[in-house]
Amino acid sequence: MSVPVREIYTRLLAAFGTQGWWPADSPLEMMVGAILTQNTTWVNVEKAIARLKSEDVLQLPAIHEVPLSSLAAWIRPVGYFTLKARRLRALTTMISEQYQGDLTSFLKEPADRMRNQLLSVWGVGQETADSIILYAAHHARFVVDAYTRRFLERHKWLHGAESYDEVARVFTRALSLNPVLFNEFHALIVHLAKNHCHARNPDCEHCPLGSILPPDSLPVEKIGPRP
Repeated sequence: MSVPVREIYTRLLAAFGTQGWWPADSPLEMMVGAILTQNTTWVNVEKAIARLKSEDVLQLPAIHEVPLSSLAAWIRPVGYFTLKARRLRALTTMISEQYQGDLTSFLKEPADRMRNQLLSVWGVGQETADSIILYAAHHARFVVDAYTRRFLERHKWLHGAESYDEVARVFTRALSLNPVLFNEFHALIVHLAKNHCHARNPDCEHCPLGSILPPDSLPVEKIGPRP
């Protein structure tokens, strides 16, 4: 697939400016947010994290030791709260058992080993793992989410059957392996999707990528559902 990666980044940065994202006060908060944000909005994640802070349990030992029923109740705004409480516990269990509960030691691991460790955790997939590697550990791993696939498919740079790793390689091969750059690019894509490249009724007229949209691009309802 031929994707003008550098042009896309230049256009998005010129239109939206520096994003300074992911919103979190600590690596642990970011990791918790990466799990809680699955299948929900960030507004709901903020409510859940605020509750964890108010209960003074946004520390790894506390999350690992509190009853799962309490943890689930505190994160209720994110939906699937019992499931996500178990996923948080699985993450803290891995760090407790493999790194004696030392989050700093875990975050110092090489990116590939960290990814393997994260993918071994029940409920952690590639997107969540790479988000943690990029935003919490500051390694250069490009995060591929539904927003990324949406704009790539809309421009016919993807056909929909490409794997996660195939899509990620489109970006890593075109860019220097710089975590700050990857962080900024992903944040710009999120901004693009939320403000222009909607799943339905996209605002292509005002989109910074609108002028390079193929004239025969499929209507959004024929592309297929995306979150």
